[in-house]
Amino acid sequence: MTADNAPLLKPSLIERVKSILLQPKAEWPIIGAEPATVKGLFTGYAMILAAIGPIAGLIGGLVFGGAGAVGALALIVGAVVSYVLTLVAAFVLGFIIDVLAPSFGAQRNLEQSMKVSVYGFTPVWILGILNIVPMLSILAFIGVLYSFYLIFLGIKTVKTPLEDKAVLYAVVAIIAALIANLFVSMIGGLIIAPFAIASAMV
Repeated sequence: MTADNAPLLKPSLIERVKSILLQPKAEWPIIGAEPATVKGLFTGYAMILAAIGPIAGLIGGLVFGGAGAVGALALIVGAVVSYVLTLVAAFVLGFIIDVLAPSFGAQRNLEQSMKVSVYGFTPVWILGILNIVPMLSILAFIGVLYSFYLIFLGIKTVKTPLEDKAVLYAVVAIIAALIANLFVSMIGGLIIAPFAIASAMV
């Protein structure tokens, strides 16, 4: 492999996480230029990092909750549902970003839109480790705020909307995604509820 081909090599998972968190303005142009597929973005990145929060929450619940057999089952079901919904949320946001693109002077390209969503979710997924100590999970909100910032930078750099519409594009995409994900979360709550009730009755 020659030095000229080196830039074509994709960074490792750890390198990408470090770069997008610490040097997002420099990393987004690299992300925008590299080839990607929706499947690859999820199997090689999202599905790995999205598991951090649910697994940490499960461990925290088992360690600090003192759950019995039924309670443990409720925690496991909750972790699985949370994991799936997190991935659904990432896909929904990417899809919304793509659908809205023409309205803000950007081109529709699902792969590019999914890059913004998947890599933009990085802080939320990484800080999911705080779920291992229930009282610290509130700090995960910091990850949400930083994700909003990364999504804005991603939309501006990767989707390249009209300069004066970049902020509005990001705001509308995030609001639309929050509404859609609220609906998804309600469905998740309905799935988990029977297990939580059974646990409380034991």
